[in-house]
Amino acid sequence: MGYRILETDDIPGYLHERGHWEDVTDIHVREVSDGNVNRVFLASNAAGTRGLALKQALPWVRVAGPSWPLSPDRSDAEARAYAQLAKVAPDEIPAIHGYDAENHALVMEDLSDLEVLRTVLNEGAAYGPHTSPGIGRLVARLSFATSDFGLPSAERKALIAASVNPELCGITEDVVLSEPYLEHEHNHWHPGLDDLAASFRADARLRTEVADLRHTFMTSAQALLHGDLHTGSVMVGARAGAPVVRVFDPEFSFVGPIGFDLGLYWANTLVSEQRARALGTLIDHGDQLRLSWEAFETEFRRLWLTRVDTFFDDAHLDRFLHRVWSESLGYAGTEIVRRIIGYAHLTDLTTLPDPVPASRRALLLGRELIVGRAQLPDVDAVRAVVDSLG
Repeated sequence: MGYRILETDDIPGYLHERGHWEDVTDIHVREVSDGNVNRVFLASNAAGTRGLALKQALPWVRVAGPSWPLSPDRSDAEARAYAQLAKVAPDEIPAIHGYDAENHALVMEDLSDLEVLRTVLNEGAAYGPHTSPGIGRLVARLSFATSDFGLPSAERKALIAASVNPELCGITEDVVLSEPYLEHEHNHWHPGLDDLAASFRADARLRTEVADLRHTFMTSAQALLHGDLHTGSVMVGARAGAPVVRVFDPEFSFVGPIGFDLGLYWANTLVSEQRARALGTLIDHGDQLRLSWEAFETEFRRLWLTRVDTFFDDAHLDRFLHRVWSESLGYAGTEIVRRIIGYAHLTDLTTLPDPVPASRRALLLGRELIVGRAQLPDVDAVRAVVDSLG
């Protein structure tokens, strides 16, 4: 039949045709799309005992429409990423029930009993003791399993070739790693930040450091990444009294620098801390970078004992992890900057009664993480920078 854009009324028949739902008379469908690029539908029965989610990639950016075309082939990258994640972290992702490559549609577990981490944090809740360590371990497992340490060379080359994701990488290269430092139509910011936005564009040192991070993003094929790992792509909650963390939306997945995934998550935790400071609701926000890094490093070192090529010795591991740490800080800085003066801002800040003071602190922190990353050897050094901003 060829690719067709699915509407709400199409979903019952589609799920039946694909063997996911038997009784089409007992199905309720609602659209819950809230991201920038895709459509998402939830299907449930009348009794509320069964549910599925369907995500379809559109041939354009959803929030812009046909004026911003985007190949729906990005859904292939997402399906491949889920397949890899299912091997190493099956309990930290939604269960995938099927992928329809022709219609660029994924059918997966309904996570509507959970909440998006950003929403939970914006409402004043804590991260809790499990969230950031779970993220750190997931990144370590995916990174190691898809790196030259975890895969034989021939398999690694095949993974790199299969995981090329040029359009979405191009978006990241532009939106995160260049546009905020240029005059560009995508950029916008609160008028109270005019001076910082202008100074960032005029800052030659900052631009050179971002260029270095951009080049690393474009050329460093360390491991398979989620590619868009932020607090809006993590769901949290409890099932049967046990804490649950689920990571979703890996459509930006490609083989790149490990620090990019960690950096995006750290940026969002650091911004959530600025929100909490502004509102006087600071709980465990300041612990999250440490918790995620310690879990990542511990898990990566544990997996190191299983490496496929023992020519890589322990001294190399130490050097490698140091590089991941430094690059993670840099990418955290670029994500903070773009989320305030670039494209797609964070509700953590925009929903504050006065977003300017917290946004200024975050921007200054972002710059310091970018230009000073080589002089920030550990978590305590980063905390000192955060605390110095007031």
